[in-house]
Amino acid sequence: MMLSAQELLAGSQLSFEVAIPHEVLHPGTEPADEPPTTTVRLRPLTVQDLQLICRAAKESDTLVAALAVQRSLVEPKMSVPEVSTLHVGLLQFLLQQVNQISGISTTTQQISTAAADPLVKAAFILAREFGWTPQQINELTLSQVLLHLQLLKEKA
Repeated sequence: MMLSAQELLAGSQLSFEVAIPHEVLHPGTEPADEPPTTTVRLRPLTVQDLQLICRAAKESDTLVAALAVQRSLVEPKMSVPEVSTLHVGLLQFLLQQVNQISGISTTTQQISTAAADPLVKAAFILAREFGWTPQQINELTLSQVLLHLQLLKEKA
């Protein structure tokens, strides 16, 4: 079944209630017998949000996390300077949640799968042996990659 444009755009209108654990919100303190559930409401980042964040990153990489969280926060609404005053553990927790609901986080399994890919391994070997950057390796054709790997194998 083919999705419509409205169905694709509907995902950006979703919001998620995220519970913040007591130890994240108040690190180093003991919770009361039954600590209240503390939540925020987040929405996924849009392409427009990511473009804004990327532009901000060129000016100040320290703004990236605060801006991502600020753009995602539905409740409570906060300004970038306000988000910047959150303690680092809370900001990191919120950023992880934003990345997850926006579909831009990776699991350990996904990283392991990517690292096991033969082309990834080949790029790692070429970078290590020749000191090439990822951009230089990316410019090689598959034949060139295979040729260099074969030469390294014969050298060993």
